[in-house]
Amino acid sequence: MNNAKNNAKQALNAMKLEVANELGMTNYEQMDKGNLTARQNGQVGGTMTKKLVEKAQQQLAGK
Repeated sequence: MNNAKNNAKQALNAMKLEVANELGMTNYEQMDKGNLTARQNGQVGGTMTKKLVEKAQQQLAGK
């Protein structure tokens, strides 16, 4: 179970970096997140959530 949890965590971290890059935050991993605005931090999390919901909907639809 721990291995599955670690794999999920790694996948979410990779997705976070991918989303941040899409939003123009190319150095997100090294950024001090405390220096980002609430809007910037929220955009990353919100976009990740949107993508995860879309993937779940596709899976439920059998695609």
